[in-house]
Formats: sequence, C-alpha cells, structure tokens
Amino acid sequence: MGRGVIFDVDGTLVDSNRAHAESWAETLTKFGHAVSADDVQPLIGMGGDKLLPKLTGVDIESDRGKEYAEYRTQLFFREYLPHLRAFPGVRKLAERLRDDGVVLVTATSASEEELEKLLSVAGIKDLLTDTTSADDAENSKPDPDIVHAAIRRSGLRSEELIMIGDTPYDVEAATRAGVRIIAVRSGGWDDRSLAGSTAIYSDVEGLLTGYEISPIFKG
Repeated sequence: MGRGVIFDVDGTLVDSNRAHAESWAETLTKFGHAVSADDVQPLIGMGGDKLLPKLTGVDIESDRGKEYAEYRTQLFFREYLPHLRAFPGVRKLAERLRDDGVVLVTATSASEEELEKLLSVAGIKDLLTDTTSADDAENSKPDPDIVHAAIRRSGLRSEELIMIGDTPYDVEAATRAGVRIIAVRSGGWDDRSLAGSTAIYSDVEGLLTGYEISPIFKG
C-alpha cells in the first residue's frame, strides 16, 4: 500500500498565523472596518472567501472584496513575509518522510503565488511530489475541496493518506474528504478545538521525535 502525507502550510510548516491575522486587520482597518488581529485570529485557516464575509459582510468576488484582498496580499508580501520562519524540524521531517518513500503534497487555503513564497520559507519545495492551493479549489477549508484536490495529485486513495494540519478547519476538511489527520498545536489551537484528529502533537518537531510510533509510520 502506498503512503502519502498532505501538509497544511500556515501554522503547520511556517509560523505565519499571527502575521495573516495582523495583515487582514491592518487591511480592513484601512478600509474603515473596526477589526482587530484578535478578531481575525480564530478565522485563520479558512480562505479569504469565508474570512472576509464573516468579518465584514463583503463578498471577496465583489469589486470591494477584490480590492481588499489585493491590498492584503501585497501588504503581507511586503511587510510580513520577510519576517516569517519555518517551525523547527520541518525540513528534517520532510526528508525522513521522503526517505521512507512517502508521497508529499500540500493542501492550503493560500493562493498559488502565496504558496510559492511560503514554501520558500519552509524550505521543502524540492521534497514535495506536488502542491495544491486555493487556486485548485472552488471552496476553501473547512470545505473539503482542497483536500480532494491533494488526493488527486497524490495518485493515492484517501485511506492511504494522512494530513498534518493545525486548525479545526483542517480537521473538518480532512474528515469530510475521508482522510485521517494529525493535528499540531503550533497554530495556537488547543486539543479540544482539534478534536476528531487521529493524534495531536505539539508541532512538527514533536511529530518527528515520535515518528516511529506515529500514525504515519505505523500506517
């Protein structure tokens, strides 16, 4: 049986959740919405198609929504991205998985352009079999579209895959797609919020430390 891992990126591989929250809050404040980073933080992990209307009532496909999203993207690239770092152990875990013949793909609510930049921060692009982003899904997490896209790209069946993610939206998306999920607390969520996952680790480094007794190794 083949084995594959689907990686979420923000909050799982890259310590970026707070940066996303702050960039959205700064953007929305500029456009006249009284929104703080703390208001945004619980929604990070969803795509902008869900986050923006929840916070402002603005459809991201509207002219205003597109203006907000473009401003936020450029602000994030300019002011926040240069300060981001990968979590400890990310490269080593990906290398261990690759050496064990595990297929590696991504499933993220980030755009393709943003994903490319985040993977440069994570430092594992050369180890991935394939990637999927928001551009490959009609609806973002917690809808399962992006996980279904990752399953197709992996060439494996859902039961041969396990996802690694950091938010309840990852847990829901994976579960709805029929994929087991390992949750990590590095995105800021507690164990109760991550209920439904197959296992919970502090972060990817913790998963690497316990790799040989993890659901990935044991199958």
